[in-house]
Amino acid sequence: MSKVLRIKSSFRGEEAFSAKLGDAIVAKLKEKDAEHSVIERDVANSDFPHIDGEIVGAMFTPQPDRTAEQQESAKLSDDAIEEVMDADIIVIDAPLYNFGIPSNLKAWIDHIAKAGVTFRYTETGPEGLVKGKKVYVAMASGGVYSEGDFAALDFVTPYLKTILGFLGMDDVTVFRVEGTAVPELKETALENGINSVEV
Repeated sequence: MSKVLRIKSSFRGEEAFSAKLGDAIVAKLKEKDAEHSVIERDVANSDFPHIDGEIVGAMFTPQPDRTAEQQESAKLSDDAIEEVMDADIIVIDAPLYNFGIPSNLKAWIDHIAKAGVTFRYTETGPEGLVKGKKVYVAMASGGVYSEGDFAALDFVTPYLKTILGFLGMDDVTVFRVEGTAVPELKETALENGINSVEV
């Protein structure tokens, strides 16, 4: 049995195309192995804070030295890192907002990117410490960014592949629902995206 961590990041909740595509990825995983267990974390519709000086200070204070307030500030980061480390498969819903990822998804990444824990610097350069994971990204966009004139404006795919790879997660597959705001494509965009899913 594998453990699946599902990260949701659209403020539109279950109505989001990225969420529907993420649902399809999880469903395919369950078809392949019904014993998969799934943990969901909705970083858009929960009290998931963007990092600030207080949180960073708490994150990098050794656990025995933390004050009660620092323990509370660091808990969310510690829990998020534990979930990532514990997962075998990670599914990330990633709608494209203004050519990039939602700020709440960036906040989640900021909470799990921790020097000495999820990556480290060595004499030969940085080394990701989150290894052996399979990552699926459920990307959704109103336009078409996989090819054509707008491909250069897709900062979701390269950013996620770069930061996840930096943390050691270099086995990343991106599925797309795209063209949801293009008149001639929107009626079939979701179906085409779901049909592209192979796990």
